[in-house]
Amino acid sequence: NSLSISAGITLTVLPTKKKKAMQNEIAILREHLADHELRVTSQREMILETFLKMEHVTAEQLYHALAKHKPHIGLATIYRTLNLLCECGLAQQRNFGTQTHYDNISRKGHHDHMICTKCGTIIEFENCDIEELQEEVARQHDFHITTHKLELYGQCSTCHG
Repeated sequence: NSLSISAGITLTVLPTKKKKAMQNEIAILREHLADHELRVTSQREMILETFLKMEHVTAEQLYHALAKHKPHIGLATIYRTLNLLCECGLAQQRNFGTQTHYDNISRKGHHDHMICTKCGTIIEFENCDIEELQEEVARQHDFHITTHKLELYGQCSTCHG
């Protein structure tokens, strides 16, 4: 259920259940905008809707995905909107190597990443054993973890082939 467009960008086609969930994310954005006395615009909502269909997107990738249908949305507007999405908890800014990516965290919850240093592929994973070990290490040091990011760098199966 995905559509591959140019430059390695994949858009996911959302089933009806996910479209309803998207309405929840739009409501979260609208509430955040209202709380900060900012305007709700069709551009911001279009950026959010496109963002929610993508994985680990850069602002430039989002710009190119939107440019085909909405060429009037500028890169600066995309950056500002991505910052708003981070502020209201719908996105998380991640720095993988030299590029800043934005991760959709609204429906995923916590997960970690493996990043291929050769082709740039990003693989998400969850591992309960790793989570438990982190908690154990924190307890040993009387440390309270509030959040964490685990990034493993190396080569994917295609590149180390």
